[in-house]
Order: sequence, then C-alpha cells, then structure tokens
Amino acid sequence: MSQTVVLKVGMSCQGCVGAVNRVLGKMEGVESFDIDIKEQKVTVKGNVEPEAVFQTVSKTGKKTSYWPVESEAEPKAEAEPKAEVVSETNTEAETKTTEAKVDAKPDVEPKLAEAETKPSQV
Repeated sequence: MSQTVVLKVGMSCQGCVGAVNRVLGKMEGVESFDIDIKEQKVTVKGNVEPEAVFQTVSKTGKKTSYWPVESEAEPKAEAEPKAEVVSETNTEAETKTTEAKVDAKPDVEPKLAEAETKPSQV
C-alpha cells in the first residue's frame, strides 16, 4: 500500500540534506521523496511504513520527528485571511495617497493665480 510519510528533520546544511538523501535512496519501497531544508521537512512517498521511514532517517543522527498534522493545515487557513487584510490595507493607503494628491492640487492653483496677479498689479 502506497502512502506518504512527512517528517521534521533538523538539517542545517547541504551535508545534512545529502545524508538524508543517501539513506532514503537506499530504502526499499520508497518511490519518491522531497527534502526541504528551509522548512526542515522531508516527505517520503511509497510502499513504506511510517516507523521504518522514521528509523531510517534517524540513523543519520539528525533530530527527527513526525510532522505535526494540525500545524500543517492551520497556517495555510490563517495565511489567506491575513493576505486579504494586507491587500485591503494597501488599497486604503493608496486611496489616502490619491486623496492627498487631489487635496494638494487646489492649494497649488490659487498660489499660482496669486503669483500671476501680483506682477500685473506692479
């Protein structure tokens, strides 16, 4: 039975990635795997048991744990509303900037009119 196992693995350099890559490449039943050093996330797909994948990756000496299922789903749901709020804030800021520019024009025009009027009076 094919399944996906996701682990959190403490990797700080490409050497760490290479060690995990090496052990997973030799493991029976592994069809594919992805190593994300930035998120310290290892995703393994294939006809494998989660505990066997865990033990194999642990042999590298890297701190290994199962990826928390709840925290993987929740940040994505929370990230979308935050992005919308940022968009709304940007729109409000652009509106205020536009309003400020519109308000500034009437102030400039009367000054120009006064300047044109003064030389004709002289």
